Amino acid sequence: MSDITLGIIGGGQLGSMLAISAKKLNIKTIIYSDDPDAPAQNFCNKFISGDYNNKEKIIEFVNLVNYVTYEFENIPFETLNEINKLKPVLPKPSVNRLIQHRLAEKDFVNNLNIRTTRYASVENKSEIEALEDLLPGILKTTTLGYDGKGQFLIKSETQIHEAWEKMAGADSILEGFINFKRELSLIAVRGIDGSLEYYPLVENSHHEGILRLTIAPAQNISASLQKKAEEYMSSILKEIKHVGVLTIELFESDDLLVNEIAPRVHNSGHWTIEGAQTSQFENHIRAITESPLGQTTITSKFSAMINIIGVHGPIQKVLKTKNAHLHLYNKEERTGRKLGHITLASNSIDELNKMIESLKEYLP
Repeated sequence: MSDITLGIIGGGQLGSMLAISAKKLNIKTIIYSDDPDAPAQNFCNKFISGDYNNKEKIIEFVNLVNYVTYEFENIPFETLNEINKLKPVLPKPSVNRLIQHRLAEKDFVNNLNIRTTRYASVENKSEIEALEDLLPGILKTTTLGYDGKGQFLIKSETQIHEAWEKMAGADSILEGFINFKRELSLIAVRGIDGSLEYYPLVENSHHEGILRLTIAPAQNISASLQKKAEEYMSSILKEIKHVGVLTIELFESDDLLVNEIAPRVHNSGHWTIEGAQTSQFENHIRAITESPLGQTTITSKFSAMINIIGVHGPIQKVLKTKNAHLHLYNKEERTGRKLGHITLASNSIDELNKMIESLKEYLP
């Protein structure tokens, strides 16, 4: 593997952690980002900054690598497609194009006979008014939304005008609000040869659209629920012939509903760095470089991940906490910004909960 150079598009924390994992496998990384101050430049072998539509710089990047992957979905399909004509892009550009569009994604999942929340396409305000049976609901732009951005919770008809103004005329999707027990996610990795490895279902807690806490594995998960989630995952992976890590976000209600798909490493899988035999980052790199997948067996009975949002908080306290691991992203403090995360590990759920409580300054 020493002769492999991996190109990563996107220079945020996911790109950083992919580069760190690649180094363990003796794989060189070149990161391309439209942010000249991207934190991932501290962890790669070479960093190139330019617009995602800058053909000259993209060609320079492509000529230096053997494979290309990306850390987030909002990269122009045309750019990925052009790169793919020269070097293999994994996951495939067609996968990224599908997931970029919330309505196309929901239609795709439903066509596989997998349940989602009820939803409808919205192109103007009057269409929202005609969909009162979906209220209360969440109005979302069909593209370019993440971490709660591009979303508006409509609690009553009186908020329809405000919600549409917030969308600024963008094509949108209205999703009916549901009462659910909890939010779960499942991460899996698929190799080029079709081999599959699953991580356990995890439980996620969000605040203002941003993930704040993950517990792994999720507690009180029946074997049948894990199996159902894996069947959903298998259907999706095989249908799109995915290579690499893929995440499905789920609602557990009286049934298991798919909320969103992410064709990449995911925030709810950061616990795998210390909590699994092979992290999601390493497994993604193994998959896209045609290497055998690593085992996803958990190494501690219980793990947790706490996101550090906005301010760095009591770092010294984290460093003093037994079995806590600190990961900072080299980012300046800013409201709502992901600055790092903390992973915790224990063989007792009670002890894990006490550890989480001791770091409650990081939780809303």
